[in-house]
This record gives sequence, C-alpha cells and structure tokens, in this order.
Amino acid sequence: MATLPVFRWRLAPDGYATRRQLRALGLRPGGQDVAAQLERPRRRRGPLVAYLYLVDQAKPVRPMTPGRWAALAKANTAQRVCPECGRDAGYRIPPSLGMCVPCADAGHQLAA
Repeated sequence: MATLPVFRWRLAPDGYATRRQLRALGLRPGGQDVAAQLERPRRRRGPLVAYLYLVDQAKPVRPMTPGRWAALAKANTAQRVCPECGRDAGYRIPPSLGMCVPCADAGHQLAA
C-alpha cells in the first residue's frame, strides 16, 4: 500500500496545488487522485491537512451553461423568500431562524 508524500505547511514543491489554488488558475482536479498532502502541526488537536493535486494533470473548469445559470438563480431566489410572509427578504434567510428577521422578531415578541 503506497502512502502519499507529506510536505510541511507552505513548503510544497512546484507542480502541486490545492483545490482552491487550481480553481484560481481556472482548473479542476478532473478525477485524478490526491497526489500529496500538506500538514500543519497543531498543539492540542491533530494536524491540519490539505490535499494537493498535480497541476499538469488538472483539467479546465467546465463553463457555465444557460441551464446551470438558471438553476443557480432559482436556488438563490428560493433561499431569499421567507416561508412565513412570502416576501423576498433581499438576503439569504438564515437557516437558524428559518424565516426573515422581521418575522422572527415578531414571533419572538409574541412568545414573550
């Protein structure tokens, strides 16, 4: 069983990148396995780990199609509509509240 090469934090050689770094370059892992990992020691808990991919095997990011844009807009709109009053709140409804802030405040005042 082969193990992954492990590098210290900020000391990875050229040619390796994290998912975020690949995305900044307009790339994606493209199905390749993790090539290496970075470890940053921590005192109380286990180490922080970041997985690295080979840049030369990465593929370009797939372009957004009109259907994907429409689905994303629909999902974002659904997260902005308050289920209590049915209005567009103008922001994403917090999952902790489950409704817009004015409805949550009104419900809190009624309960008190």
